[in-house]
Formats: sequence, structure tokens, C-alpha cells
Amino acid sequence: MATIRKRNDTYQIRVSVGADYRGERIVRSMTWTPPANMGEVRQEKEVQRIATEFEIKCRDGEIVDDTTRFCDFAERWFRDYGESQLRPNTLAQYKALMPRINQAIGHIKLRDLRPHHLVTFYKNLGEDGIRQDGKYEPVIDLAAHLKEKGIKKTDLVKMAGVGDNTLLAACKGDHVSGHSAEKISSAIGLPLEKVFAPVHKSGKLSNRTIQAHHRVISSILSTAVEWEEIKSNPCHKVRPPKAERTAPRYLDKAGALKLLEALTKEEPKYRMATTLLLLTGMRRGEAMGLEWKDIDFDKAIINIVRTSQYIARSGTITDETKNSSSNRAIKVPASLLVDLRKYRLWQDQERLKVGDLWEDHDRLFTQWDGKPMNPQSYTKWFKGFIERAELGDIVPHSLRHTNATIQIANNVPLTTVAGRLGHATPATTTKIYSHEIKSADAAAAEMLDDIFRPTRAAK
Repeated sequence: MATIRKRNDTYQIRVSVGADYRGERIVRSMTWTPPANMGEVRQEKEVQRIATEFEIKCRDGEIVDDTTRFCDFAERWFRDYGESQLRPNTLAQYKALMPRINQAIGHIKLRDLRPHHLVTFYKNLGEDGIRQDGKYEPVIDLAAHLKEKGIKKTDLVKMAGVGDNTLLAACKGDHVSGHSAEKISSAIGLPLEKVFAPVHKSGKLSNRTIQAHHRVISSILSTAVEWEEIKSNPCHKVRPPKAERTAPRYLDKAGALKLLEALTKEEPKYRMATTLLLLTGMRRGEAMGLEWKDIDFDKAIINIVRTSQYIARSGTITDETKNSSSNRAIKVPASLLVDLRKYRLWQDQERLKVGDLWEDHDRLFTQWDGKPMNPQSYTKWFKGFIERAELGDIVPHSLRHTNATIQIANNVPLTTVAGRLGHATPATTTKIYSHEIKSADAAAAEMLDDIFRPTRAAK
């Protein structure tokens, strides 16, 4: 029910429209000023009528907060929803897209945001020269700012947690990584956009990246609807460009054998991780998250129950697997178990070398002191290894694709392939490996023709 309060010559009308997800009341209000010649009795009747109409509009969702800008609501969304509801990796990815989003639509009030704003933004993202590639450049004279504020560079290095050379580069106006730019800005108490700007490169953003921007905006605005800040989500009336379908990069059987041969010259930790990825098809993060207790040597089974990810400003973290179907148990060959036992002996020797400095996390893949290994460290090593072995343009995820395509080529049922990869349904496997499935299907047709052609020809 609406409440009415008279203040001098005006009336304030307030209506409670429920509570937000934190249980705090959501209140809408308006002020009505009666005409100068209206009597007091008439005012009382009129304000009651106006209050009733206002309450009905509030209940129907026609009255919303009309002052909130997109950037202000987005900041609240990250604080009150994203930090607790999103997975760490997703949260980091969403935040990385916000500077560009806020630059385009952050100043627009939620009530005024329309589909055409988003269409224009997505079109701009597809233009040449929009790429940023993770590098930032100072937009202020950082050295002069530090001098003015009395901040010593040596102190800032410690406060920000960046290297001396990184801060020196920033003070000279050179480019630094987005991670370093965020840490420096935070340490001096200024927003990132007040200190640094992304460096634009030639080239366009992919449609897949534009879709990622659309997902972030849509998620934020969907919550705005749920919290009754706006009546509808303008993203529902916009179609971002379709993502390009790219064929998975993988090795054929000969290439996989060449990779295994080249691994014999590499450090045991990287050799074991690469062999594991190739023979099981698990994701990089799943391999980095493996603990010794996940391996059942008696039953020849590896249980995949967690993943390890690197998040800027948080470091290496342990998280749940990608989805419920990614939690799985896969059978492994006896040869892989032999390799794992040998690798465990090697790891035990490494533990003895550092003594009390070793932190026991039970991980298969660790840093020198037993702490979980940074997945990015493996990717960096893999890039150099592929160049040394001359294996072409592949990445760690290519080992997963290699595993899948070899299974498909050898007529392993799709349900089995999907289960081993942790796909929710075989349909996902079919979508990703449609070309390889068609090739296997063609080979099956030729095989059947080879078997039955002589008999048919004789008739």
C-alpha cells in the first residue's frame, strides 16, 4: 500500500514493490505538487487518487528507477551477484571485457538503453583497429603523478606487486600488460581507465569475441529485470554476429607418434603431463588439477573431479570441473599406469631435494616447492616444445582433439568418446567432430563396398 507524506506544499508518495535477492526493500517514490488554487480537502482526495494510480503502475512494473546508469548497475552486479555466483574464470573473463563495454554504453541510463545502442556497439567491435590484445598504455604522466603525490617508485613496486622494469616502462609511457596496469592503478587509488587505456591494434575482433561481449551485457541486464530495475532486456531483441566455426587442430596418428618420440628428451613433469593429455583426452585444467588420490592403480581408473585455473590477481586456483558431465572416471591403459608410477618416484626424489620447503598438495604437477603448477606455465613450455619438435601449429587443447579424432577413426562408439571427453551428450561430440565423423563414415562405406563388391559383381 502506498504511503503519503506531506512536506510543505508537496506530497511524497512511496510504494514498496518487494525485496531484492538480499532481502532489502525496493521502494519507488514520486513527488506531487498540487495547483496553488486547490483547496486542502480537494488535495487530499487528489493525492489519494494519484497514489493509487502510482501504486498500480509500480506493481505492474511500469515505474522503475530512471537514474541508474549501465556502468553503475554493472558495478553493483559484479559486487552483489558476480563475485558470489560466477565461477572464478568466468568472473575474470567478464571483468576483462567491461572497460570496452563501459566505454561504449556505460554512460547510458538503464531505462534509455535500446537495441540500437547494442547494434552500433557490436558493429564497432567488428571494425578494423578495435583489437587491444591485452596491452595498455598510460594516459597520464605517471612519473609526474607519483612525484606530485609523494609516492616513491620503490614503494609502489611493493604495493602493486609488479617488477621494477614494469613500473619503469609505465613511467616512460611504454606498454604494459593489462594485469600490471590494473595492479598499478589499484595501488595508486585510481580507476584503470583514469591511468591506462587499451592499445588498439590493426585487425578485427572475431565474431566469437563479439558474442562474449553480448553475453556479459545480457547477463547484467537480465538481472536488472529480475531486480525490477528495468522492464525488459534489450539484448533479447538483438542478434550478435554468428560465431565462425573453426575446425579443431589436431595431430594425425603419425604426428602423435612423433610427439611421443620427441617427449623422451623433455623434463619428466612436462613429459608426463603431455602423455596424459594425449592418452586420456582430458582438458589442460583437469590434468593440472589431478591429485594422486584420484588415481586407482588397481582398477586402472583416473577420476576427474576438479580443475586448476590461473586467474589474474588471484594466481592458481582450484575449481570445480566445467560441468556435471565433466566429473567422470576414465579407464587408462596399463602402459600409462607404468609411466605414472615412474613419475611418482621422480616426484618423490624432487620432494626430498627441497626438504621442509615442500608443500604437500598431493598434486601430480607442481612447482619446485610442491605448490600447484600454473597451467599457463605448461602452455608456455608446450609452445617451445612444439617448435623444437616441428609439429606444426597446435596448442595443448589439440591433444584432446587428437585423442578424440583417433578414437572416432578407429570406430569407437560416439557415446564412449563423449563419456571419456566429459561431453554432456554425444550431440556435443558430433557437433565438434562432424568432419572427422563424416570421414570415418566414408571409410566404413568403402570397407563395406570392398567386402561385398566381388560377390555382387559375379551375379
